[in-house]
Amino acid sequence: MSDKRDYYEVLGVEKNADDKELKQAFRILARRYHPDKNDAEDAESRFKEIQEAYAVLSDPEKRRQYDRFGHNVPGGSPFGAGGFNINLEDILGGDFFSSIFGGGRRSSGGGADIRIRHKITLEEAYTGTKSELDLDLPTECLSCQGTGAEGGSTSTCGTCRGQGRVRVRQQIGPFISDAVQTCEECQGSGFTHDADCGDCGGAGSVQQSQTIRFEIPEGADNGMIMRMRGRGEPARRGRGQSGDLHIEIIVEEHPWFERSGMDLIMSLPLGYSDFVTGCDVTIPHIDGKDLKISVPAKSNSGETVTIPRRGMPSNRSRGRGDVIVLLKLVMPSKFSKQDLKKIKEMKEILDGDLSIIERMENDAKLRRHSSS
Repeated sequence: MSDKRDYYEVLGVEKNADDKELKQAFRILARRYHPDKNDAEDAESRFKEIQEAYAVLSDPEKRRQYDRFGHNVPGGSPFGAGGFNINLEDILGGDFFSSIFGGGRRSSGGGADIRIRHKITLEEAYTGTKSELDLDLPTECLSCQGTGAEGGSTSTCGTCRGQGRVRVRQQIGPFISDAVQTCEECQGSGFTHDADCGDCGGAGSVQQSQTIRFEIPEGADNGMIMRMRGRGEPARRGRGQSGDLHIEIIVEEHPWFERSGMDLIMSLPLGYSDFVTGCDVTIPHIDGKDLKISVPAKSNSGETVTIPRRGMPSNRSRGRGDVIVLLKLVMPSKFSKQDLKKIKEMKEILDGDLSIIERMENDAKLRRHSSS
């Protein structure tokens, strides 16, 4: 008996799976277990097992034999003596092999994108702001028009015939696969030159100080990306469009506010007397106007006070969030003997006339009612 796993089990499909289902299952598993993308010890053996299963089940005659005899096909292995020519590029897509063979993430047919981070305050995020940055960014070399060649003179690459990519044949286990990778001769540009440009050293671009101006909308959130088209890395060898400049907005921490969507959340530490009698607290707010917080008498620590429409504006629609204030009891750090004596004398007043059990029951009722 063969110790190989059932081919249908390997691909995770039913025995009546059609060609489309087989191909989809193979694509998912091959991408997951390809040795160049998976560092697990068993990745290579799993990848070979997946290829073997697909090679048999995708061939109508071999699948018919396998369905009848399983792994014990009369006359030997269903593979025969030679390997199977599976074009993994057609099945998995060219982008898969581009990522394996070192293809960088570039905008379509052009230069790579550049990302920078820019910090703003919560106040600036609230109102929106105009920003200006001085950056050293790669720009197209004017001496060679971005080609990297002395005087801008280039010729078609003889290795790839101007395509920038070449097809190579690889053997992985018993399988022969065709893959496409970047041409090493021209580094994917499709063109070569005799001498490098003296100003850029053949890179086709030079670093240049630039002033970038952009406007951050009100309500900007942490992690927002501002994209400036064409301000990224120039296209390699001057062939194609320049990449984009991505500016990631980082909102700095505020001394007391935390942001939750459009709402602003803060805690307000108060003494016991403030909870008993109630109080009004006025603090500066990020909108430039004072924020008045009215704490009702007989409040409890952990309750919240909501101040409507004083939160953050939305960067997509109208309206503003709320300010949500969490009331928090702060105990004094020191008590004198006289203070402790007075507190003990007022224990019945301070604790109320309910037992611990009654307080627990009342608190549970309030909590369950507020959450329902």
